[in-house]
Amino acid sequence: MDKLLSLIEDNAKLTDEQLAAMLNRSIEEVRHEVRQYEKAGIIKGYKALIDWEKADKDIITAFIEVKVSPQRESGFEQVAERIMQFEEVESVYLMSGGFDLAVTVRGTSFKEVAMFVAERLSPLENVLSTATHFILRRYKDKGVLFGSEKPDERGKLSLC
Repeated sequence: MDKLLSLIEDNAKLTDEQLAAMLNRSIEEVRHEVRQYEKAGIIKGYKALIDWEKADKDIITAFIEVKVSPQRESGFEQVAERIMQFEEVESVYLMSGGFDLAVTVRGTSFKEVAMFVAERLSPLENVLSTATHFILRRYKDKGVLFGSEKPDERGKLSLC
């Protein structure tokens, strides 16, 4: 795996100077390579992971499994492209197993997400069925730990 891409994926806030030092390369070389990755569409963007609970925002996330009828010539592409257009949709994946697509949706309430599924997603042509799974708590996301910041005291011994 490309070390530069791995570093950027782990921490997109690293500067070109920091990346160059970590890779023992020149700043210009790193800067050029990053721009090439961006231009080629290898680097798609930069996003922060937000702990919405700590930000005191009501954000509901759901994983929705979608079974679809694939289209002749385009397979699942046409349905996936239609689903991607909804602003509530955060991600869409083609997957193996009992369902064809995995869709991640965000809203401000359980009802809002449920109504999106009932009124906008399920009625789409070629959507055969859905299964919605609401995220109740996020423990780890993209390698970042969420939740309690309390230190783990289980391994400490007291001699008193």
